[in-house]
Amino acid sequence: MARSRKVEDIVRMGTAAEMPSGGQAPRGVTIGEVSRTLGVPMPTLRSWELRYGMPRITEVRGRHRRYTPQELHAIRLMRDEVARGRPAADAAAAVRDALAVGGPAREFIAALLADSERLDSAAIRSTLDGAADALGLGACVDDVLLPAMRQVGTWWEVGHCDVAQERLTTESVRAWLDKRSAFAPPPVHGAPILLACGPRDLHTVGLESLAMLLRFEGWPCRVMAARTPTVTLVAAVGATGAAAAVIVSHLATGRRHAVESIEALDQTGIPTFYAGNSFGIARNRLQLPGTYLGTCMQTALATIVDALTHKPTPA
Repeated sequence: MARSRKVEDIVRMGTAAEMPSGGQAPRGVTIGEVSRTLGVPMPTLRSWELRYGMPRITEVRGRHRRYTPQELHAIRLMRDEVARGRPAADAAAAVRDALAVGGPAREFIAALLADSERLDSAAIRSTLDGAADALGLGACVDDVLLPAMRQVGTWWEVGHCDVAQERLTTESVRAWLDKRSAFAPPPVHGAPILLACGPRDLHTVGLESLAMLLRFEGWPCRVMAARTPTVTLVAAVGATGAAAAVIVSHLATGRRHAVESIEALDQTGIPTFYAGNSFGIARNRLQLPGTYLGTCMQTALATIVDALTHKPTPA
């Protein structure tokens, strides 16, 4: 009962990261800080607010906008939807729909963020266990784990948490993924699927999440390190006899190098899949070999499994 009340309080007024030491109203960050951190021009931020109500500002001091972490999260979602090619009005509607979703997923996100604030690694893993039991593994990843990690990333970017909290949360999530993977059934397919970041990309939590889900579908997986060089990835394909490979790139500055990896993998003849913010806009995928996996982990899982299950048998 205490846990449920705490979750309700977090959802209603935000986590401890938003509260100053005296317990007054949540501190915010300026529009200039938001613009620099998220890469959205200030006139665009004002336009989104005035024309689409995105976000609805809850804290205005005098004539100066102050953005809370929830509002930063809404802006980040809006930015990503627009980057994928959606008109701003449609993007705002999609973000409102996403933020309006309540129920267990929202409560688990709030609980996970509270665990992160307390630097409680065991509680983070326990919350994820509860989410997986209640929602299923796929929904736990898509609706709880990844949204919470994006929120922690936003907090770190704007200075609402330090690097120690970000690293502890990341490592706790990775430990949970490793433990869950250990309980996957024995693989029924012989050749592994390789999963790697682009040569300039660092974040592997998404790849590790996808690998866990693939293991529960009977696929052995090898997750490569961050910043996997193209030559290393191609060599790994030959050494392991990989059934397929997945490349993820989120950084615009690393897209060209990730494309080189995708093209090199395609030359090996194995099915190649890719994902990440670098490829969110349709024009960034033009004439690119391989299959784009989209932004939903469960959809990505289904795409890979379907492609490999129905792969034509060589003559």
